[in-house]
Amino acid sequence: MKINKKANAEVKPDPRAPATKVTLAMVASACGVSSSTVSRILNGTAVVSPKKREAVDRAIAALGFTPNPVARGLAGGRTLSVGVVTQAIDSPFYGPALRGIEEELGNAGYSPLFVSGHWNSEEEQRCIDVLLSRRVDGLIILTGRLSDTALRNTAKSVPVVVTGRRLEAPGLYSLDFNNFQGAQLATHHLLSLGHRSIAFISGDPAHPDAHERLNGYRSALKAAGVPFNPALVLPGDYREHSGIEAVERLLDSRERFTAIFAANDQMAFGAALALYRRGLRVPDDVSLVGFDDLAAAVHSIPPLTSVHQGPSELGQLAATSLLNLLSGRVPTERLPEPRMVIRSSTRALPGP
Repeated sequence: MKINKKANAEVKPDPRAPATKVTLAMVASACGVSSSTVSRILNGTAVVSPKKREAVDRAIAALGFTPNPVARGLAGGRTLSVGVVTQAIDSPFYGPALRGIEEELGNAGYSPLFVSGHWNSEEEQRCIDVLLSRRVDGLIILTGRLSDTALRNTAKSVPVVVTGRRLEAPGLYSLDFNNFQGAQLATHHLLSLGHRSIAFISGDPAHPDAHERLNGYRSALKAAGVPFNPALVLPGDYREHSGIEAVERLLDSRERFTAIFAANDQMAFGAALALYRRGLRVPDDVSLVGFDDLAAAVHSIPPLTSVHQGPSELGQLAATSLLNLLSGRVPTERLPEPRMVIRSSTRALPGP
């Protein structure tokens, strides 16, 4: 293949020429190579001399050529897009996770397509079908209610990363947080401050993590020799209003308690509001612990003690895991172990 003798000279666009869309063929003509060679150089698959690569780079810069990522992806059998099934885009937890996914995928040249399953297995499956029809290269599914069998079947079509469960299958990788240990840490923190009557606001029973957090709470009580009192366990659904309702129900029951452990920060925020409305102060009258360590936890009044989970990091690790699958590598990512972030919403129980 002959290279244009002007390949080493600076390529200057004619300022008098009308604005036109610069094509791959125009770049190839300017530096004296074929369009397929330019395409392979852009895709990183061409084995060419540094001199030829530099000539193509100069032509691209001079002509203002912008590669079409979709066309490049299709040429390689990919769309450079990833489907992401969340449950609620406006969630204080899933919002940062989506941002983490977007940043990590963007750094690798991929674009995410976000859809919401609304904690409904049929809706989640519909979302997946829509994304597959868009020819996404892979899927990230943030928790959800789809069955393990449905997820395994989906992984037969495209690589899948799922969070919130432990699952193994070809083409599928799962990331799960140690909710049991996190709940143990939260309950132990309150026990270490002298609290023995600790109320627990549970999460949605349809979520596996809700059961693990309840079991962690009970395990910590048992290890400390504190009898489990079912009257101190209030139902919740992971949203703020359920934290309000749980505390109102607890106060109306006249059951004695000195601390509350809410299974997520959103319910803890609701619990704090309900206590305030009843004239009780956090932590002077009631110590309060949440779970997730949302960004808002540090700005609440008082700043909320919480179990750190890190939704943004969850999103980043999920995206990295999928990129590894797409590259034919075995993912090794693991979520960090839970840890307590102690702020001003808890204090030692005053002595008698």
